Amino acid sequence: CRRATQEFRLSFLSFFIVVRKCSMYNNRVLPCSARPCVTAYLVLTYHVTHTVTSKTNSYLTLSHLNMFTDERNQVLTTYLWVRQIWHDAYLHWDKDEYDGLEVIRIPSNLVWRPDIVLYNNADEEDSSGPPDTNVVLRYNGEITWDSPAITKSSCKVDVSYFPFDSQECNLTFGSWTYNGNQVDIRMGMESGDLSDFVENVEWECHGMPAIKNIIMYGCCSDPYPDITYTVLLKRRSAFYIFNLLLPCFLISFLAPLGFYLPADSGEKVSLGVTVLLALTVFQLMVAESMPPSESVPLIGKYYIATMTMITASTSLTIFIMNIHFCGAEAKPVPHWAKVLIIDYMSKIFFVYEVGENCTTPESDRGTLFSEDPLASLERDGYFDKGFYGDCHHDDRNLVRDIEYIANCFREQRAHQAKGAEWNKVAKVMDRFFMWVFFIMVFLMSILVMAKAT
Repeated sequence: CRRATQEFRLSFLSFFIVVRKCSMYNNRVLPCSARPCVTAYLVLTYHVTHTVTSKTNSYLTLSHLNMFTDERNQVLTTYLWVRQIWHDAYLHWDKDEYDGLEVIRIPSNLVWRPDIVLYNNADEEDSSGPPDTNVVLRYNGEITWDSPAITKSSCKVDVSYFPFDSQECNLTFGSWTYNGNQVDIRMGMESGDLSDFVENVEWECHGMPAIKNIIMYGCCSDPYPDITYTVLLKRRSAFYIFNLLLPCFLISFLAPLGFYLPADSGEKVSLGVTVLLALTVFQLMVAESMPPSESVPLIGKYYIATMTMITASTSLTIFIMNIHFCGAEAKPVPHWAKVLIIDYMSKIFFVYEVGENCTTPESDRGTLFSEDPLASLERDGYFDKGFYGDCHHDDRNLVRDIEYIANCFREQRAHQAKGAEWNKVAKVMDRFFMWVFFIMVFLMSILVMAKAT
């Protein structure tokens, strides 16, 4: 009843306007514009809910202005200008009868509009559609409807190459109730118009191509056309390089330097644990901004590989420190270790004792410790029993004491030599693993940049 009352009031008002103004216009009683006369005539003779009796062609054009991506929820928010053009057989007039009037503008809710909607809409709050802006109506029945729209569409985000990734998000438009035999939606342009696009701080838009699809559903025999606009996005990676990748790259170089730190400092293991904790914080920052997915982003793989390398370096540091602090109870260094590590690897990695360098001749380097000062006395026979055969008893006791001190000194020097050999083995291994891990960090960084490009 309320709707019938509103329609009656509208018809009565239109009839009054037509009788009052248009009669005066045709009789030239008063100078009047033809525009209100045409508007009243169309409103009086047109019903907005008329049935589509013939095939209507609707042309769709998008102008992309701006966008925003919610990667965690996989939603693309776009700011668009939507232009729709169609012909309405019920809305036309003879322009010669109205002083050559060709175009009028009327509210869009007074005319029939194709119910073209966004199929992959992800907006939970606002589903009322575009605002009721005016339409441009031509005398031949052509209607142009330009309306702004803020759309939220679902977009599958692939973060495999984050932060050097590219995304393709689709915007699919089509009629919700009319099939292709009633309303045929067509492309006004081959792609979206990006001339008014506002540059985004995070993404580069490389195009917006459009394609028309005709889908046959199992429930119906009629075709249902739609137009899919594909937004081609390329992430701006400079922000992530300076805030996530570069700190990780610099921190990862601290892991090899842990091998260069002296074992007596007591900070080798602490350095490795600190670096590991720092990388864990950066890993959590990346995980918070990424959507839950089975594919691990490229930067996440880099973090995991670096953390694995630092864990391995810390474990090796503990093992090498155990070798460094081998005491007198330890077994002597094996012969193969002396030949391989002390003799050869120490020269390759420039590991020398105090006072040695690479220019010192081999004959002048000697052993790790100088010769026992009592060895020369022993060679001269001072500790032979016949040498002190004629000495008194007190002198012989003195000789035995000297022999005891000499034996203690020899044992001490033997223990020191054994510990010095193990220390040098540990030092050579430290230097070896330092260069190995430096090469690993460099190769991992090159591999990440190669995959990114």
